[in-house]
Amino acid sequence: MIHVENLTRYFGELCAVDHINLEILRGEILGLLGPNGAGKTTTLRMLTGFLRPSSGTIRVKDYTIEENSLEIRKLLGYLPESAPLYHDMLVYDYLDYVASIRDIQAKEKVSRIKEMAETCGLREVMHKPIGELSKGYKQRVGLAHAMMKDPEILILDEPTSGLDPNQIIEIREIIKQIGKEKTIIISTHILSEAEATCDRVVIINQGRIVADGAMEDLKLSASGESTVHLSLKGGTEEEAVKVLGAVPGVRSVRGEREGDDLLRVRLGCDASEDIRAEVYQRIKETNWILLELYQETQTLEKIFQRLTREG
Repeated sequence: MIHVENLTRYFGELCAVDHINLEILRGEILGLLGPNGAGKTTTLRMLTGFLRPSSGTIRVKDYTIEENSLEIRKLLGYLPESAPLYHDMLVYDYLDYVASIRDIQAKEKVSRIKEMAETCGLREVMHKPIGELSKGYKQRVGLAHAMMKDPEILILDEPTSGLDPNQIIEIREIIKQIGKEKTIIISTHILSEAEATCDRVVIINQGRIVADGAMEDLKLSASGESTVHLSLKGGTEEEAVKVLGAVPGVRSVRGEREGDDLLRVRLGCDASEDIRAEVYQRIKETNWILLELYQETQTLEKIFQRLTREG
């Protein structure tokens, strides 16, 4: 649905976005991660047409940003990090105003405002001034604004920045519900947010993409090795090394006796392979009792730190 090729943006001599290539599918919730200053917001501003690229192309459906900027904007809903709201207006009046400037017909306006109030959890505050709302509710109003014209693509820049844990959970649930019907791009540096919400994650550092993939794929591929843990009854450390060391993909076997009959084993293996089924089959051929078997992968925090730390 969205195709980005060699997208680049300079500010003077500073290269904020450096030849980014990206394909975003219809119905996908994409998390755009990176430290402050990595180029996330600049990328989103180019996707929405607010900034012109220094070079590269952006294609949305059959439109290009150079020739069809207005058509692309009609497909988008955009919530910047600080929602541009009129604080002296009532929530209902503000949404009514947004509906008017978005050219929603009068006969459809009331039903659309009610729908947005329901979707974004605004029913209790519709007749309160926006300036009196908590930041969480202000973000919901901004989200209702972005969705008023029922866009196909929703772009959210740090949607939970500055919110308390309860507000973050509420906004997250709203995004997941909306994501069942729309393509969503979320810029964030809150890793738990991306892990809980997104189908796919792109990590940007110093203007370049350093990782791109589904969450579990990133965890498995971030290092050359992952660890499989086993708890066994019966057998010795030497037998475990002999039997399990022969499994394809196993690099190392380390056993530790716990009590008289419990053996804990750690298998170092290729991150790209899932060896659990083969390990289970090998254990079935012995007289050992398998009590526990699970694969440990890297956390998103460790992956993010390794990919974005300076130097």
